Formats: sequence, C-alpha cells, structure tokens
Amino acid sequence: MNHVIAGRMAWLEGGQFSMGSERFYPEERPVRAASVAPYWIDETPVTNADFARFVVHTGYRTLAEHMQEGMPSAGSAVFVRPAGEVDLADPRQWWEFRAGACWHAPLGAGSDLVGLEDHPVVHVAFADAVAYAAWCGKRLPSEAEWEFAARGGLHGADFAWGNHLEPDGLVLANYWQGDFPSENTLKDGWERTSPVRSFAANGWGLHDMIGNVWEWTADAWSLPSSGAAPARTCCAETRAGIDEQKVLKGGSHLCAANYCQRYRPAARHAQAAGETTSHIGFRCARSA
Repeated sequence: MNHVIAGRMAWLEGGQFSMGSERFYPEERPVRAASVAPYWIDETPVTNADFARFVVHTGYRTLAEHMQEGMPSAGSAVFVRPAGEVDLADPRQWWEFRAGACWHAPLGAGSDLVGLEDHPVVHVAFADAVAYAAWCGKRLPSEAEWEFAARGGLHGADFAWGNHLEPDGLVLANYWQGDFPSENTLKDGWERTSPVRSFAANGWGLHDMIGNVWEWTADAWSLPSSGAAPARTCCAETRAGIDEQKVLKGGSHLCAANYCQRYRPAARHAQAAGETTSHIGFRCARSA
C-alpha cells in the first residue's frame, strides 16, 4: 500500500520519482531523479476556517496585517481584472496593493470571509504558513514532497490527472479559462478561489494540488543543474526590500493557457518570503 487516508491527511510511503519537466518552462529542467521518505500531507490547502481557529487560539497577526517598510499602509496585493488587453510582461497591470487586504479581508478593507470559510486562506506570507504549521504540530512540505504528492502516482504526466489539460472537455481544476487577464469564461465556475474539494482528488486522495492557490514549500529557490534562467514572473511584488526567495508550487486560479501554464506538478515559481497576494496559500506535511 503506497498511501493511506487518515483524517484530513494522506500517508505517502515515498520513494523515487522523476522530478521536473522538459516540456514547459526552463526553471523546471532537467528532469532529474528525486526521492522522498515516508510522510503525511494535508488532503487540501489550509482553509479560512482552519486559519481562523489558529488565530482565535493564538492571537496571531499575519505579515499583511502589519505596516511594512516602504508601504503606505498595512495590506496586500489583490488581483484586479483589467478592462482590456495589457502588456503580459508587466504583472503590475493586474495587481493592486490594497490597504487592509489580509487573510480575513481578502479584497481589501471592508471585505470579509462570509461564504468563503471553506476556501483556501490567502494573503499569507511564508512565515505565517510556518507559524500555522508549527501550531498544528506539522511543517511545510519540501518541494520534492509537494511534487511527489501532486503526481498522485502518475510518472511523467504533464498534469495531475494525465497528459491532457481538459480530457473530453472536462475542467478538472480551478484555473483561468479565456484570454488572461482580461477575459475569463468561468468554465470552471469560479472567478477567484474555489472551495477545497470542489474538484476530484488525484490518485492519492489529494485535492487542489493543481490550480486554486499557489502553495508555499519549505525550500529556498534555486535552479536545477541545467542553470536555465527562469521564465517571466507571474506573481505580484509589492513590498520594498529583498526577502529570501522560496519555492511556490501548483499554480493558481490565475494560470492560463496564454500565460503562466504552471497548473502542473512540475511547475515551480520563485516568490519572496515576505510577499503576500490574493492567490498564495499553503498546505502542511508531517514526517513519519
């Protein structure tokens, strides 16, 4: 048996697998042998309800709720759909720093979580994710653990369910349909995040490993041995200063066929540990 579902975590026995991809972005190359030890991983990203319990018990305040150097106020980056075509090389065309935006006010001051309790928590920095995991007696998964889990037992497949993005026309994850960032057909039914478990689990019972929200991993960003330069960024950079770059995995509801095709297990993205946005969340792991 290579996995067991228990509570809200899945047990994976680990092993060797082929990590990365030769078919998409340069930072994913080359395909390389990797191995992971047995571990537990959350079935879903951490939800707003989960994070609320943590805050109630600890009084924790996230980075987005604090005034940061170089920023006019406490807040975070929120995706705002532009009215027409924009330069895809400039993410500032669809990201807006909003005062008051944080985990419990995802669209900025005056917004709330009504109806979003089972959606993934967002606007969390790397340190916020680490703090939550520690409170739970867990940790963040490594990049290799995350990718191994996302593959769900499929070796070398482009997506978490096979080699076709929409087999038989079915949308199997929350990502952007249409011409990003101005046109969204909402074929998947969601403009922004979706409730966890809205889409079928992968082969190991794990949900939302692809799309919905990017997820923090424990790893510092580095390039594989190919030394290939990373492709253009797709996330917001709103804070002054330079933070350590961490690896994000899984893509989000903003990944699209015409931009940022990172809704795949092999995809990876560098993000400053102190950056927070409306499409970054996390899930936890636990060692054997």
